Amino acid sequence: MTSSFDYFIVFAEMRTGSNFLETNLNAFDGLTCHGEAFNPHFIGYPNSDNILGITQSMREDNPASLISRIKSEPGALGGFRYFHDHDPRVMDLALEDPRCAKVVLTRNPLDSYVSWKIAKATGQWKLTNVKRRKEALAQFDSAEFSQHVEALQDFQITLLNRLQKSGQTAFYVAYEDLQNLEVMNGLARWLGVETQLEALDDSLKRQNPAPVVSKVENPGVMEEALSGMDRFNLSRTPNFEPRRGPSVPGYVAGVVTPLLYLPIKGGPEAQVTAWMAGLDNVSPDGLIQKMNQKQLRQWKRGNPGFRSFTVLRHPAARVHSVFCRRILQKGNGSYGAIRETLRRQFKLPLPKDGPDESYSLADHREAFSQFLTFLRANLAGQTSVRVDAEWASQSQALSGFAELGSPDLVLREEELAEDLPALARRLGRTAPGQPEAASEDQPYRLEEIWDAELEKQVSSLYQRDYVMFGFAPWRA
Repeated sequence: MTSSFDYFIVFAEMRTGSNFLETNLNAFDGLTCHGEAFNPHFIGYPNSDNILGITQSMREDNPASLISRIKSEPGALGGFRYFHDHDPRVMDLALEDPRCAKVVLTRNPLDSYVSWKIAKATGQWKLTNVKRRKEALAQFDSAEFSQHVEALQDFQITLLNRLQKSGQTAFYVAYEDLQNLEVMNGLARWLGVETQLEALDDSLKRQNPAPVVSKVENPGVMEEALSGMDRFNLSRTPNFEPRRGPSVPGYVAGVVTPLLYLPIKGGPEAQVTAWMAGLDNVSPDGLIQKMNQKQLRQWKRGNPGFRSFTVLRHPAARVHSVFCRRILQKGNGSYGAIRETLRRQFKLPLPKDGPDESYSLADHREAFSQFLTFLRANLAGQTSVRVDAEWASQSQALSGFAELGSPDLVLREEELAEDLPALARRLGRTAPGQPEAASEDQPYRLEEIWDAELEKQVSSLYQRDYVMFGFAPWRA
């Protein structure tokens, strides 16, 4: 049998059985799967340094070079596993190439989420000997699960629509199909391989075979969270309809005042939320948060005349704050994996254990400037690191809100002291408090390092925000 393909890609996610699928693909003569070839934090597998002679640095500079090397591998149809947060450049290359075989592996997102939580708790990500199985109960987090489903949903919708528009199809495999020898042999035939397996590889064991309810420490919280979602669509393949807006769990609504806040990540979220809580005489946790789309619609219907708003922060202040909180610092709140990748792969001069007394003002300016240089490539889709919501353009965030309804007010951080109390008074609050100013960035403030060169970098990086919203140059 002659293959119609030059290589294959397995679209999957963590805890969907992709390791088991790869093991069985590699059991066929004529098939070779090279692991997570485009994981931004390693190449192929955590302890490997190259795939077919292509190093991680070479792959980062030119991802197509690794695809070409896999395609040219003699004697086998090569491929790799790809998750939604892997190098986005590769997804475009694969989806635009009809000679790339697309295999889509799916699993009920509740099962994959609980499995992921247990693996994190035990530190056991693979099981080859059942006698060594570690046990733990998953702590179910409603907001975290909602974000998990949304990420899977967005990824599956993108795959489906791109394949439809290009006239291609994929081979879909459910988690439950992985134990079906006939399905595995059928997949091999579809890939163009004549050999067939007589039995599946049994070296990897299913780690948590019990019913999902018995694997969760707080099943009541889980059941309450699921009651607000469409259960049938949770397990539907290839997408999870209804298509919910990606930011809904982050929306904040008043419990008394009919006010809805649509935060733009990287902005003064904590300060605005605290001000809203003061209006209703509750703690910030007492506001309505972590909604899904159904709950948001119910809140809107129950609050006729409500007002919705978002807050813009100057791009310079925003990107510096994000750099200090997420990248420079180490530990709680830091993007640890991205931080390490920026240090190791992109050579950002970040202190290994976070800033200390030896970290100077000059060190800070240089590290921030190099972070801006990285972002220029990142926002252009030229790196394998995800474009995080905290440093994506604010104009893009506003476009995302439109799916469920744009905010009717777009405020600015520097004018909140006037605009928020005025908004509250229009809703009947006669004595609204003043919002607190955002805390200063640590260990150095932006005004301590600001100069014309940094202004040029930031205004070029966020040119669309400057033009769309009329931001003036930032001044210390």
